[in-house]
Amino acid sequence: MLSAADIAKRKEPLVVATAYDFPFARILEAAGMDIVLVGDSLANVVLGLKSTREIGIVEMSVFVAAVVRGAPNTHVTADMPFGSDATPELAVANGRKFMELGASSVKVEGVKLDAIRVLVHAGIPVMGHLGVLPQTATSFRAVGKSDECRAQLVKDALAIQEAGVFSFVLENVDADVAGEITRSASVPTIGIGSGKGTTGQVQVLHDVLGITENPPPFARAFTDLRSESLRAVKAYVDSVRGGLDLR
Repeated sequence: MLSAADIAKRKEPLVVATAYDFPFARILEAAGMDIVLVGDSLANVVLGLKSTREIGIVEMSVFVAAVVRGAPNTHVTADMPFGSDATPELAVANGRKFMELGASSVKVEGVKLDAIRVLVHAGIPVMGHLGVLPQTATSFRAVGKSDECRAQLVKDALAIQEAGVFSFVLENVDADVAGEITRSASVPTIGIGSGKGTTGQVQVLHDVLGITENPPPFARAFTDLRSESLRAVKAYVDSVRGGLDLR
């Protein structure tokens, strides 16, 4: 298992994907995933909710525990859900809950420097997250195209590095800006919709498997599991209705 310290020094490409349950976590571990992210995206992907703001620490804890059981030998990062890191004290309390469940680190969305610092000081490794921030975003368009936004992203990256993150996600950031940040970063960057210039990539597993009905434009499906699953279930329905003995 890669530790946060191992990842912080990593120069080779990092491969990251989400998992929200035991069976998919087992698959990711068997495939050799570097980091399994229990993202708050499960609010949308698994629970059918409109926003990641609709899921809290209680729900996240159930999924984190399941993924840790499925991938016991892989670095598991738990997303800090909306409001769970609103104050430094709350961040530490909730971060400890995830660590007690077996997570290897937590992910903090945005430039919450005080929360990052106290988590790191408490011995809880932190992955950062810049660019489009789903917990607070009003638009999911790519960021970093203007000079002002580019400068702010570079400044934010430096700030969270100094606060102690061991890596950070760049979500839907202009590819040139993401590359610039990566070249100047002291820790790995993990891109999603941010071009090929980041240290690693993260994808939602359901997008990779072709399960998502309306995936984001930057997602890439490596198979069409939704069609295969639908075909199999229809075959089962037809077989039962046709009198097949399944015993």
